Amino acid sequence: MPNYRRLRVPGATWFFTVNLAERGGTALTDRIDLLREAYRVTAAEQPIRCEAMVVLPDHIHAVWTLPPGDADFSRRWQKIKGRFTHASGLRGAQSPSMAEKREAGLWQRRFWEHMIRDPDEERRAIAYCLSDPVRHGLVAQVEDWPFSTLHRDLRTKVGESPTLRAVA
Repeated sequence: MPNYRRLRVPGATWFFTVNLAERGGTALTDRIDLLREAYRVTAAEQPIRCEAMVVLPDHIHAVWTLPPGDADFSRRWQKIKGRFTHASGLRGAQSPSMAEKREAGLWQRRFWEHMIRDPDEERRAIAYCLSDPVRHGLVAQVEDWPFSTLHRDLRTKVGESPTLRAVA
C-alpha cells in the first residue's frame, strides 16, 4: 500500500479540494441535502471549524481549522465521502481494484490539501473557494451561488468571519 506524505500538524488550518471521480457530474449539488447531512454528522463526531466551503456540482473546496491536538482531516473526508455515497446510492465506474476494496467509484480516491501558513494565505484560500463558481461560469457574482458558507456568515452577520473578511 502506498504511503502518501501528508503533513500532520495538529490544530492547523487547511485548504482542501475534493473531487468526484467523474468530472462534469452534478451529484453534489443535485443531492446537496445528503452532502450537508454527511458533513453535519461527521463534524458532530470529529469537530471542524469551517472557515469557508463551497460545493460545486463535481467538487468541493473547503478551508478547515482542526481542534488543538487533532490532525486527522483524512478520516473526516473519508467519513463525509462514505456517508454521502451510502445515502445517495450513487456509483461510478469501478476498476477491479475498486471492486475488490468495495469502493463505489463515485469519488476520486484522494484529495488535495494545503496547510495554511499565515492569515494572508488563509484570506486568499477563502477568496478562491468563494469565487470558484464564478470562475466555472456557474454564476456572475459570488453571492449568487447558493452552496457557499458566504450565506451562512451573511445570515448570522458574523462580521469577524474569515469568509466576510475575504470578500471585503
